[in-house]
Amino acid sequence: MHPDYPRFHLAIPVTDLSAARGFYGGDLGCATGRESARWIDFDFFGHQLVTHEVDASQVNAADTGGATNEVEGHDVPASHFGIVMSWEDYQSLLSRLTDAGTEFVIDHHVRFGGRPGEQATFFLRDPSGNHLEFKAFRNIEMLFAKDLENY
Repeated sequence: MHPDYPRFHLAIPVTDLSAARGFYGGDLGCATGRESARWIDFDFFGHQLVTHEVDASQVNAADTGGATNEVEGHDVPASHFGIVMSWEDYQSLLSRLTDAGTEFVIDHHVRFGGRPGEQATFFLRDPSGNHLEFKAFRNIEMLFAKDLENY
């Protein structure tokens, strides 16, 4: 990634910092940066993700993705974050997670097949209930396409 390319910074609550380290550092392979007894910086595919440990009583169930939106027959968690990957990197991560027995919230599938915006996607949840989406576009030029007639 170009050193001047903007990167996002996202901070999320987690209820178990050790479990977050296992999930983000182990399962997803994200390197760690600075950390303390209550937070860890992760290199989330070139972006800064900070997991802040909070008491479980501080987490509001509505904030962890109770609302959904129907997209091509799937109840997509309205509150989620993720990454757009190359098709090859997506397939590699999907294989690694599947082999590890990861439980998916929404299994891998292809949306908008054969149409502009065709994309592979899957959803999972971290140990604290935060929803993540991983996706890959067949044609990355369609990432911000406005042609919705074909959807």
